[in-house]
Amino acid sequence: MLRKLYDWIIAYSAKPSAPWALALVSFAESSVFPVPPDVLQVPMTLARPDKAWQYAFIATVASVLGGLVGYAIGALLYESVGKFLIDLYGYGSKVDQFREAYAHYGHWVILLKGLTPIPYKLVTITSGFAQYNLFWFVVLSIITRGARFFILAALLHYFGPSAREFIEKRLGLVTLGLLAVVVLGLVAAVYFI
Repeated sequence: MLRKLYDWIIAYSAKPSAPWALALVSFAESSVFPVPPDVLQVPMTLARPDKAWQYAFIATVASVLGGLVGYAIGALLYESVGKFLIDLYGYGSKVDQFREAYAHYGHWVILLKGLTPIPYKLVTITSGFAQYNLFWFVVLSIITRGARFFILAALLHYFGPSAREFIEKRLGLVTLGLLAVVVLGLVAAVYFI
């Protein structure tokens, strides 16, 4: 099943709608969706290394725009939608601690958490809830999300053929490793926020 999904994403990468799918996942992941855009960006870039920078740009822009939706959820709808989403991911008890951290280290919180596997939606929703400066939220989101997606693009562009061969030979192991990174990000968010 995993091989079929991987092959489908690789084949899908050649279609004109592939960048739209990446944009949609990147946008939704920044506010409500649990799947990171890397699951599309990696195979799409491996299939089309000539579009590595384009995919990174799309993921960055869509992620920042989605982050604005997350910010709005935190600022305007925290008691209904925002609290539900934070609780759904198991972070409800950490929000006050996270908000307090914003008072002292807001810039660093966004920069560091935007690069890690800690769910970015936690940052976006809490930024709105904490009423963090919107201008700086956008600037720092562009920096941190851009760094994440462009570093990934650079690695895939540089190591593309050997990375693709490695991934295709060890798809199960690579998938397990990526899943472990996501789980570690979730655990880190619960224990270190």
